[in-house]
Amino acid sequence: MKEQKYNAYLKEIGKFIPKDRIYTDELRLLAWGTDAGFYRLIPKIVIRAKDENEVSRLLALADKYTLPVTFRAAGTSLSGQSISDSILIVAGKNWEKYSISEDFERITLQPGIIGARVNEILKPHGRKFAPDPASVKSAMVGGIVMNNASGMNCGTHANSDKELLSAKIVLADGTRLNTSDPESRTTFERKHTPFLNKIIEIRDEIRNDNELSDRIRKKYSIKNVTGLNLLPFVIYDDPFDIIAHLMVGSEGTLAFLSEVTMKTEHDYPYSASAMLYFSNIKDACRAVVAMKPGPVFSAELLDKKSLASVNDTTGTGLTAVLTETKADTPEELQANIEEIKKILSPFETVTPIHFTDKPEEYSKYWAIRSGIFPSVGGTRRPGTTVLIEDVAFPLKELPEATADLQELLVTNEYHDACIYGHALEGNFHFIISQSFDSPEQVARYEKLMDEVKTLVVDKYDGSLKAEHGTGRNMAPFVKYEWGERAYGFMKAVKELFDPKGLLNPGVIFNEDPHCHLKHFKPMPLTNAHVDKCIECGFCEVNCLTCGFSLSSRQRIVIQREISRLKKLSDTESSERLKTLQKQYKYLGNATCAGDGLCSMSCPMGINVGDLTHDIRQANLPEKSIGYKTGDFVANHFAETKSALRPVLYLANMAHNMLGDKVMSSIGQGLHQIGVPLWTPSMPKPYYPHRIQQHEESLKVVYFPSCINQTMGTAKDSPDQTPLIDKTVALLQKAGYEVIFPENMKNLCCGTIWESKGMMDIADRKSAELEAALYKGKYPVLCDQSPCLHRMREVMTQVKLYEPVEFIYTFLKDKLVFSPIDEPIAVHITCSMRKMNLGNMLVDLARLCSTKVIVPEEVGCCGFAGDRGFTYPEVNAYALRKLKPQIEKAGVKTGYSNSRTCEIGLTTNAGIPYISIVYLVDKCTTSKNKCHEQPA
Repeated sequence: MKEQKYNAYLKEIGKFIPKDRIYTDELRLLAWGTDAGFYRLIPKIVIRAKDENEVSRLLALADKYTLPVTFRAAGTSLSGQSISDSILIVAGKNWEKYSISEDFERITLQPGIIGARVNEILKPHGRKFAPDPASVKSAMVGGIVMNNASGMNCGTHANSDKELLSAKIVLADGTRLNTSDPESRTTFERKHTPFLNKIIEIRDEIRNDNELSDRIRKKYSIKNVTGLNLLPFVIYDDPFDIIAHLMVGSEGTLAFLSEVTMKTEHDYPYSASAMLYFSNIKDACRAVVAMKPGPVFSAELLDKKSLASVNDTTGTGLTAVLTETKADTPEELQANIEEIKKILSPFETVTPIHFTDKPEEYSKYWAIRSGIFPSVGGTRRPGTTVLIEDVAFPLKELPEATADLQELLVTNEYHDACIYGHALEGNFHFIISQSFDSPEQVARYEKLMDEVKTLVVDKYDGSLKAEHGTGRNMAPFVKYEWGERAYGFMKAVKELFDPKGLLNPGVIFNEDPHCHLKHFKPMPLTNAHVDKCIECGFCEVNCLTCGFSLSSRQRIVIQREISRLKKLSDTESSERLKTLQKQYKYLGNATCAGDGLCSMSCPMGINVGDLTHDIRQANLPEKSIGYKTGDFVANHFAETKSALRPVLYLANMAHNMLGDKVMSSIGQGLHQIGVPLWTPSMPKPYYPHRIQQHEESLKVVYFPSCINQTMGTAKDSPDQTPLIDKTVALLQKAGYEVIFPENMKNLCCGTIWESKGMMDIADRKSAELEAALYKGKYPVLCDQSPCLHRMREVMTQVKLYEPVEFIYTFLKDKLVFSPIDEPIAVHITCSMRKMNLGNMLVDLARLCSTKVIVPEEVGCCGFAGDRGFTYPEVNAYALRKLKPQIEKAGVKTGYSNSRTCEIGLTTNAGIPYISIVYLVDKCTTSKNKCHEQPA
């Protein structure tokens, strides 16, 4: 019967949701059934909704067939609140619209926009988004608000509940309500009078109970997200305001949040931070209590295990408090620092108190703090699950409560546990490594949770969940913390909003007292490059295929399940294994760019590209046709390039004769039968030739990448000079003599083979190149940043530079820059980001133009060497936000430093992208007139 309902539901939603946004295959159900928590449920249907109208219709149909629904944004939640064994509606990549009020004091947001992106939008206006969870660079607004995730600075004074002004929601039956819109309110009041009357009735009952009202105020004077939010009934009179604020912390159990309007917060332009070290955790907490009345904006405690996880070498057994103050002027900032030092004068710190106001210094402190959970998780015993619990104590009780918590963990033999968190708010997280592979281990965890409950609730009247959401993890203890009467009102609210119990069942309200001990997520070993991953999802912000095929986190999830299934011998597991392996070929392997940007937002630097290369290597054993082809090309590299040039020549001739439109159609047609995609951005061939040189005292070894030795300029390039010739001309302009490596036509850095998993061939080619480049004291320049990145990874005997770095380091002072007054765009390649050269590219471009555009939310271009020819859909998805920004800024030419990236950028931006070398040459003259080239 249930199966028939799901089939009927699928049939009906298929009438208005395209099939490419409905997932029922085993691979994607598993991938989306996994979040950052330690539970797992596998949904039966995953739907990528794109707007409120779709969600309304989806919920109305779910209501019709009585099918449970769960909502998900970024999936960074930790308590099991964004997983489902029924219908999962994802509101992520399609939900990123926003608007700002004229005074910048209010911002209206859809749920899929990332918290850090909101801050980027507000920063130019001196404002910021108040909630600041450690996951703010990955978590989305929907999850932040619906979990009332707070963070390091906002405490209880500026959390989502305090900052929310209004909300647009969709109720369980599909009814839509905008609490700030008079027409929507009037319609709702007319059609749902009993609903509003019940809100008013609950409000009045709570207010008439003085004891309960006082308790609610007290409970929310510290961080608390256990259960539903009862504070709106005490604070607000208007039932629509109560409805809006009930959404905060409701974890998708009451309604879908389609839009929220929030107050913005003043963003202080000056800040300073200090890492304060204490000999023990009690002294650290006493210092925090003392600092609370002072000009301290945040005080983050890190115990000895937390410090060890990030390799802090200050001392053994210490506790640190990362302290921050902010101000509007440098003078106010210094006054704040002096006041804090005065407050701390009675306390003995292990090292002298030192505040830094340098962003490059204090940002490292905060990066450490933000990455504590994943970093500690990465040190766990392989195969175990990392769990994070989240409690709060009244601040005055903090020293004793923290010591008790630490003792409780030791008593239960969680010797690797760490305690850290928002000490200024009495809010601590503690992390443990836990195995669930035996009844004894499950019982051990159950005993710990029971003792935590007794300590937090009975002894200190604190919060069992302070900011991570109740989820499934604390659902059995909501009544215990709040008491029968308060819990009864929470139940009444749930029954009012969701009378059939279809929205996120099992979350916050769960009749099973052992629900927190079920559905644990397995964490089997799969690959040494990724085994430390805790599936936090921080990587996904940099994964270009997140929302297209699979994200980096989801690739790990699937490979772990494949590894688990390989150890089982039953027929069902064997069939499922085959299915996942087959479905992974395109979604997981073929569409992975392998760019490694995921590692830059992973606190442990896990590069899923390494996993992908290992998988490709396993798929290409030495006796396979693919491997033999790669080996043949490596051994006959010059001949292979020579064979490609006539193909480029013929394609260019046809392009000139037939034009863009006809050739594009032919290219698309051929691509449908497996031929790499030709686009009008494809270049004509480059034929190597002798370049006139002059002897100079300054010398550089120049290795043109094999791509630039083969490809010339595109038909519509604004400068038809081949890049090799242009680079030599620029170097000569600056007074350099260029030395080309011997046997250059046969040399390659090896990136081509690395990307395909032929690591031994890649290393062989790299070794050949390094031997040819070794010229002693001369620097080596390569004109392709991805190639240079690999060279730096594997070569040790040569000083290597890519174009931007070489120009900025060696040529800048030998050239006169005359910037052009026209907008240009620059693209920072993945390899430049990994080499920390992005800012240098922008700075160099600003020497050449008064209007430099760095398109927002454009990371890896997705071309990935040659994969842009074979999987152009990945390239198009990665650059989907590029063209509108280019057109809005009126940019005519873009610049980068990777030939293949430039092909994809040109195709998807609608303007030519060429090497930054062209721009520098265009905008400079030599300081030494002897080196000027004739016009």
